[in-house]
Amino acid sequence: MSESVDGLNLGAHFLEGLSSDERAQVLAAGRAVFARQGEMVFSQGEYHDGIFIISRGQVRVYYTAPSGREITLAYWTAGHFVGGPEISGFGVHMWSGVAVEDCEIIALSRRTLQKLLLQIPSFALAMIDGLIAKGKCYSSMAQMLGTRSVIERLAQYLLNLAELYGIGDGNTVVINRKATHDQIAAMVGSTRQWVTMMMKRFQNEHIISIEGNTIRIDRIDQLKKILFKD
Repeated sequence: MSESVDGLNLGAHFLEGLSSDERAQVLAAGRAVFARQGEMVFSQGEYHDGIFIISRGQVRVYYTAPSGREITLAYWTAGHFVGGPEISGFGVHMWSGVAVEDCEIIALSRRTLQKLLLQIPSFALAMIDGLIAKGKCYSSMAQMLGTRSVIERLAQYLLNLAELYGIGDGNTVVINRKATHDQIAAMVGSTRQWVTMMMKRFQNEHIISIEGNTIRIDRIDQLKKILFKD
């Protein structure tokens, strides 16, 4: 969740400051992991050891409350690292990561990280850049949860989808991206029942229409009106 899509994918480029040899050295030092769709990459509360660099696929990172409710931090794509970093060896995962689709991942243990950070200064700087990008993501989510109502967060989520994945079709925008009500609820910090009710309301008000897995935004101005009602 973010009030703007600008910079959302900056963390995917954290290794671009390395030379081709340095990048090859970093990736070769890791352990190749294949996670099938639906498999856990790491789990909340488990021992934390290093980071996971996504080579292919997508990983959803989320927190599970004692009540069982979930909130999604982000869907991380190829180029991003998830699950860390952990260098001291005393941490546990605060979030969980699950493969949204089949993923190829490079796992770097904390000991490997320690060696690489000391041997390759540009990699240390790259990790800092990656952490800055993730810090902005956390801050953006905290700002949305703290200052926006849940209906405003839903409107912002739909607008973000439209900007990232939408295709113009006359006066409407078509989003060919499957998102279940459970997934949307985890993104906006609500329940599936509430999302179902609001999506139905948006359809009744002709703001959106849903055709199979496709969301068509018919009145973007109405979604923006929810955000900027003052």
